[in-house]
Amino acid sequence: QVQLVESGGGLVQPGGSLRLSCVASGFTFSTYTMSWHRQAPGKERELVASIVTYGGSTNYADSVKGRFTISRDNAKNTVYLQMNSLKPEDTAVYYCNARRLATMHWGQGTQVTVSS
Repeated sequence: QVQLVESGGGLVQPGGSLRLSCVASGFTFSTYTMSWHRQAPGKERELVASIVTYGGSTNYADSVKGRFTISRDNAKNTVYLQMNSLKPEDTAVYYCNARRLATMHWGQGTQVTVSS
């Protein structure tokens, strides 16, 4: 059974930091491109960051470049999103995604709220 379980979300003040984790099971994690997406109320889901199978290449949305860092540990079947200098506009539900060719898996999401 494929599972992606996100954790690490919460309430943080502007300028603060959070680290999201996504633990995968039920598939060969190291062969999948992993990514984080987010969806704010009333908006479409958008790609935040992605990392290829062995971590050699990453990609970021312009809105998070220089503030967020995606990484993965294939030995732990885990992908991370380090989020620094958080802004109120980063408030959203953050979803973990695993993709390989035509196969895609989603996690259930974790809420991140940036507010004073």
